[in-house]
Amino acid sequence: MAIHRIVLFYAFTPVPDPEAVRLWQRALCEQHELKGRILISKDGINVTVGGELGALKQYVKTTKEYFKGIDVKWSEGSAADFPRLSVKVRDEIVSFGAPGELKVDAKGVQGGGKHLQPEELHALVAEKDVVFFDGRNSFEAQIGKFKDAVVPDVSTTRDFIKELDSGKYDALKDKPVVTYCTGGVRCEVLSSLMVNRGFSEVYQLDGGIVRYGEKYRDEGLWEGSLYVFDQRMRLEFSPEAKTIGSCVRCSAATSDFYNCTNLSCRTLSLYCAECASDPANLRCPDGCQAPERKATDVSAASMSLNSAH
Repeated sequence: MAIHRIVLFYAFTPVPDPEAVRLWQRALCEQHELKGRILISKDGINVTVGGELGALKQYVKTTKEYFKGIDVKWSEGSAADFPRLSVKVRDEIVSFGAPGELKVDAKGVQGGGKHLQPEELHALVAEKDVVFFDGRNSFEAQIGKFKDAVVPDVSTTRDFIKELDSGKYDALKDKPVVTYCTGGVRCEVLSSLMVNRGFSEVYQLDGGIVRYGEKYRDEGLWEGSLYVFDQRMRLEFSPEAKTIGSCVRCSAATSDFYNCTNLSCRTLSLYCAECASDPANLRCPDGCQAPERKATDVSAASMSLNSAH
């Protein structure tokens, strides 16, 4: 029986011809029967794809010939966890809405936070009063986050600039701040935005929550489940993972997201198994959001790399 996996990686490096890379990546994925999402810009590439293990290894080997030194992360799953293959060129490989602010050269993002390996993070926490700063959409933190982390009130990555400029985090500008996200790509940009705005000691968790979870599972500073933007919805690093989420109807402990049954809303909310068993319960308890705000729609989110990394 064939073994299947999902692979995640990104690279920040100048891409002279993003359209040519798009065509090459699409052909390569089709050749190996992979599905998932790939975003390409003049600043690099962001990848989450699934497929048969041998095919993925060939895909990664070929891609590394162009994008050298990429940090590849593997997780359980397959091509079936994605509705299709999507390979697109965008202004940004993570949509912060600041393509002109990011500075990238052959060594990666310039002026960002200092990278920390998981064990270096623990050493820093032992030495200093560290502030963890969540670089994901706020709903992701409902089921898992670092202990006592600051979770900004953002629905999409495009909300971060307004949030940082609001002044509500100015008290952190002289503190050691560690940014973290799923696989590291969002923090590459977020940490540089924070440095640009006067945060004096900014770090980023290298490899993100995924790499940290591989190292420490549920015996470190992470609590709960990791939200992923494909049909798996979430993953745990061990059977000992805490359940920190609560049902929006009855407050029972849960890590399970469901879409609102109002098709013009489709917001993701947490429900326990008992409440979710009645479709009438799967409506936003406080009223549905405006139809144009669908940032947490699983049908769209399952193809979003902003969260996958």
